[in-house]
Amino acid sequence: MASTKIKRVRTHANLEKAFMPTPAKMSYEGQSVDIMLHAWSGRFTNWLSPASFGIAMFDWLAHLSIAPAKQFDLANKAWRKVLKLMIASHQYAHQVNCNLCIETRPNDKRFDSELWNNFPFNFYAQTFLAHEQWWEEATSTVRGVSKHHRQVVNFTIRQMLDLISPTNFLWTNPEILSKAIETQGTNFVNGFNNFLEDCSRSLCELPLAGTEQFKVGEHVAITNGKVVYRNRLIELIQYTPTTAKVYAEPILITPAWIMKYYILDLSPNNSLVKYLVNHGHTVFMISWKNPTSEDRDLSLEDYVNLGIMSAIEAINHIIPQKKIHAVGYCIGGTLLMMTAAAMANKSDDRLKSITLFAAQIDFKDAGELSLFIDQSQITYLEDIMWEKGYLDGAQMASAFSMLHSNDLIWSRLIHDYLLGTRRPMNDLMAWDHDTTRLPYRMHSEYLNELFLNNELSQGRFKMWRKRIALIDINTPIFAVSTLTDHVSPWKSVYKLHLFTDTEVTFVLTSGGHNAGIVSEPGHSNRTYQILTRQKGDRHITSETWQEKAPQFDGSWWIAWQKWLVAHSDKKIFAPPVGNSDKGYPVLCDAPGTYVFQK
Repeated sequence: MASTKIKRVRTHANLEKAFMPTPAKMSYEGQSVDIMLHAWSGRFTNWLSPASFGIAMFDWLAHLSIAPAKQFDLANKAWRKVLKLMIASHQYAHQVNCNLCIETRPNDKRFDSELWNNFPFNFYAQTFLAHEQWWEEATSTVRGVSKHHRQVVNFTIRQMLDLISPTNFLWTNPEILSKAIETQGTNFVNGFNNFLEDCSRSLCELPLAGTEQFKVGEHVAITNGKVVYRNRLIELIQYTPTTAKVYAEPILITPAWIMKYYILDLSPNNSLVKYLVNHGHTVFMISWKNPTSEDRDLSLEDYVNLGIMSAIEAINHIIPQKKIHAVGYCIGGTLLMMTAAAMANKSDDRLKSITLFAAQIDFKDAGELSLFIDQSQITYLEDIMWEKGYLDGAQMASAFSMLHSNDLIWSRLIHDYLLGTRRPMNDLMAWDHDTTRLPYRMHSEYLNELFLNNELSQGRFKMWRKRIALIDINTPIFAVSTLTDHVSPWKSVYKLHLFTDTEVTFVLTSGGHNAGIVSEPGHSNRTYQILTRQKGDRHITSETWQEKAPQFDGSWWIAWQKWLVAHSDKKIFAPPVGNSDKGYPVLCDAPGTYVFQK
């Protein structure tokens, strides 16, 4: 009887377990409906999660609603600003070039023209700035709101305010009115033609006007070289030497796969690759494939194995018995540090040095992109990617544009459509519009494991089934950061010192994430600071480093090249391009085929 009763209980438990609506047994149809809904709605929300923004807004409103003292303070400040504007408006109307009561932010160039000093335009500008200043206070200083939610609310309000800026409308922008009078309205005709051209190019999936002046292989990415290896993820370019002898150790550059590789080989005058080759270095470059739906399951480990490790293996056969100077740019630098740590774990010492360009290994303060990263947002983004198996590059580009909407969206619309003048295109701008896709699995791992959980710097990230630790890296490091980098803030990049115990030469250069790296000798108004921490030295804070590090005028490229020479052996005769005997024949001319994939 007892055994029969036990069997009945177990049978009942098994039936209950089988029919329980656990997450694992949730109907596929239910999940697919959610995924399809998110994928469809993402087209209208610019891949940003409405739930994420809703939660942030509720957090802010909930805390503000139970803070009567804060409400009174904000109301008081609003009333004082109204009175200040009323008094100032009388001065604006009767005095020429009177002092403005509200100053613009240092990076806000919208009201720089002297025409904004005239009434009533100065009043329009000051009223707008007063609103902007008040909302900055209202969204940033409510106690109890999480830092992330505070930033999201502040960002949302800024987007709304930027939309109604007086610079965006004909009758409130004196520059547009002045241009209309000067050209007798032909600026609107030109602007309308520009608008039609842009719409036509967008519908035909053509690049922006002006980019045809910078065709890959004709105007940019023209340093002589050959593709000597290709797999499903990379092409490896070996550049043709221009000197009879070269430094013994070759250089391998791992660019970010978020964009095309040739930012480091733009025009001949600002090509880092050409600069290195001309100074006696053998240079290899990874050119990443632009992923399609078939590549949805490529992982971060695949980018290590098929990317950096495959490139190292090829170089070892082309130039045997020589260690490699490894270089990584942005996320390519993050991948390089993951690879170096995994290699150190296996006592693989094939790297002679490591150079990082604007690359982070700690993502706690990861820059403005973290504004869009939380669990809700990642889930929403994964559903959007699930539809096609990748994140479209245009979606990523639009997010970056929103972060700097004044400069990248509204300013362009005003110049192209209202003033009727095209801004001249340059090689860096053309490259910036040559976007790539990101495979589903890799991007999901990157956002969850690195951005959200910060597993690399915490020693929890696994490579080749083992946890890796950055502290294992003994290779000397040259790390470059840029002063106004909003993608990889320099103080975040500086944290490299905290997680490594090797020689680190750190550089802080003027410029932003891209322009600061493409900083060739002769580039005007360039400066940099540089300081080396030897192995075993005490840690100093980023602020102390900035005070102590000497500053130099000019390009940091020169200092880096000297550092490479100091960490290289004597020169040898330039090696041949490729090695057919070892299975690495020349496949085609640089820039290869992957760079042309759309």
